[in-house]
Amino acid sequence: MPASPPPLDDETLRELIPRLRRFARSLAADPAAADDLVQATLERALTRGTSRRNEDALQPWLFSVLYRQFIDDHRRAVRWKRIASLFATEDEPRPPTPDQVFDARTSLAAFSHLPTEQRALLMLVSVEGLGYREAADVLGIPIGTVMSRLSRARQALRAMDEEKMPASPVLRVLQ
Repeated sequence: MPASPPPLDDETLRELIPRLRRFARSLAADPAAADDLVQATLERALTRGTSRRNEDALQPWLFSVLYRQFIDDHRRAVRWKRIASLFATEDEPRPPTPDQVFDARTSLAAFSHLPTEQRALLMLVSVEGLGYREAADVLGIPIGTVMSRLSRARQALRAMDEEKMPASPVLRVLQ
C-alpha cells in the first residue's frame, strides 16, 4: 500500500499562491472571482489534501483542483441562470437612441451607394452568414472574385464612414 503524502505545510502553499492566482485569472474574467477560485482551491487542498496520490505532484494536483472548481462553478452558474430565466419577467425592448438611429440610417445610406454586386455579396456573407464558397456558388462567380469584391465593398464602406466623421477642429496658437 503506497504511503500517503505528507500534510500540506503553509510555506509550500504560500509559494504556489501566485501561480494559482495567475492560472485562475486566466480562467476567470473577474479578478475577484479568480481570488475566490484560489481560496476555494486552497480550502479543498487543506481539507482533502490526503487524497492526492503523489507527494511530488502538488502543483499539478492543485491546478487540477482549481480547474475542476472553475468548471463546476461555471456549470452551476449556467444552471442557475437557466432556472432564474424561468421566473424572470421579460423587459420591454428599449427604443434606440437618436445616435443609434442616425448611425443606422447613415450605414444604410452608405450601403445603398455600393454597386449591386458588392451589396449582394455583403448581404450573403455578412447578413445571411454564407461562407465564401457558398456565396460564390449562389452568384456563379469564382471564389477569388468573391474575396476581392468583399474587400472592395468593405473598403468603400469604411471610406464612406470616415467621410461622415467630422474633421477634428484646427487649433489656433494664441500669442
